[in-house]
Amino acid sequence: MISHYTSGIVKIGDLPVGGHRPIRVQSMTNTDTNDIEGTVAQSIRLVNAGCEMVRITAQGITEANNLALIKKGLRSKGIKIPLIADIHFNPRAAEIAAAIVEKVRINPGNYTDKRDSFKTFTDKAYNEGLERIAERLHPLLSICKQNGTAIRIGTNHGSLSARIMDRFGDTPEGMVESALEFGRICINEGFRNVIFSMKSSNVRVMVRSTRLLAQKMQAEGMNFPLHLGVTEAGDGEDGIIKSAAGIGTLLEEGIGDTIRVSLTGAPEIEIPVALAIADRYNNSQKQKSQLSNIHPIPETGTFSKRQSIAVSGIGGNYAVGVIADKDGDKCLVDEHFSVIGTLPHHNLQLLSIAEGNAAELRLQLEKINPESSKPVILKNNYQTDNLLRFQVDSAIDFGSLLIDGIGDAIWPIAKNISTETVNHTAFAILQATRARITRTEFISCPSCGRTLFDIEKTLQQVKAETLHLKGLKIAVMGCIVNGPGEMADADYGYVGAGAGKVTLYKGKDIAHKNISQAEAIPVLIDLIKKSGDWKERIGTDLE
Repeated sequence: MISHYTSGIVKIGDLPVGGHRPIRVQSMTNTDTNDIEGTVAQSIRLVNAGCEMVRITAQGITEANNLALIKKGLRSKGIKIPLIADIHFNPRAAEIAAAIVEKVRINPGNYTDKRDSFKTFTDKAYNEGLERIAERLHPLLSICKQNGTAIRIGTNHGSLSARIMDRFGDTPEGMVESALEFGRICINEGFRNVIFSMKSSNVRVMVRSTRLLAQKMQAEGMNFPLHLGVTEAGDGEDGIIKSAAGIGTLLEEGIGDTIRVSLTGAPEIEIPVALAIADRYNNSQKQKSQLSNIHPIPETGTFSKRQSIAVSGIGGNYAVGVIADKDGDKCLVDEHFSVIGTLPHHNLQLLSIAEGNAAELRLQLEKINPESSKPVILKNNYQTDNLLRFQVDSAIDFGSLLIDGIGDAIWPIAKNISTETVNHTAFAILQATRARITRTEFISCPSCGRTLFDIEKTLQQVKAETLHLKGLKIAVMGCIVNGPGEMADADYGYVGAGAGKVTLYKGKDIAHKNISQAEAIPVLIDLIKKSGDWKERIGTDLE
């Protein structure tokens, strides 16, 4: 076990982030950065919704320079919110932006040598790569020092450099080392205005890599604040629950200082979800500083499920179940709310999440006889009639345990929410944490100024054709800049490649390049069929 991680404070403009300050909420515009008025207007809508920092893509020099006009437009309207430039590939754009905005986000994987530069790296070649990073980073750090600008070093699963991939593979360990080597360069240059993030569309990878980062930083005497988010979480209920499970698991452990909920659609829809997550900690007695007294951060390591015996369809090799009240009985149900068994009253351990606190439940688990192999049912009762509040709280309560392999069945009770909704939410939590797969998983970005098609509409079109393909992971990504990396473990990908053009992926490999958007979905379906992953739809119920 590692002890509680406490971050230092970094100021983003006048906004302090880290330490025992409130968890800050941020989002990103999806307007074209060349549309000054549109970007200013959307930024104001975000501020009015409760956003505390606004990120804007600056993919090139023109867009980076436009940040000054956007900032001027906001300041003229009395909006002093910190602005963040999102940089990919172009160090010069980062340097221009750093003299304008309050924070610059860079991705280590896109700031180093191209992935295909080498096949293998000797120690000499590995260290030379580090030296080149330091040289390329120096001008940016100098400008940030002069202007009081912060940097977020944002590592994405699936977009690691060839050098890191050669030594660590596409792993949480590689993600962490990719960030830390940038952090060490910053420290060597006397620059500590740094925030880290570990992003993945896989909640387990996101949680594990962030825990490992906290552990490694603690060991090296670093204390940089942490930005949390599940990248490309998708839309609607699935995106909400995926985000809450990943972000909330870490906040339960006192890890995390600022959050972004990444949902496909207008960025304003992200803010209520992010606030619902943050408010759980900011507006209650369960403050970050107190969480270390509840339980230590779990060991980082590969996922493993607690072993148990099988009892009436629960435990053993059975998939994690869902318990529901139905017709007065306590029943084991499937995703269609059909009863597949009744809850036995023997050989089970029924553990209630104490006052919505999953951390307290871990203490109950520690008191169980370690030799006991009885299945564990996790239970909690929610009094709210607010659907978002229920989705967020249940995703955190159950998800933070399921991610660590704890629980053979979950039993959410919410008498003020319809039973069908409760049941659907329960299975969405299992899906988000990959404890049990009962539907197609869609990985989709929220879109930004680089997106050249209607991603919301396209996602719904892809869903309409493929929602019945349970177990597949299908990505719909706005652009080629970071799409292939951020959909790292998708089975199939639909990625914007330019105006009216789409590139289709099977896994990480390009299957069809720069095809017409009008024919992309039929070609995607044909690709799935030819790959042997297509199943004909049975009936009309896609859920």
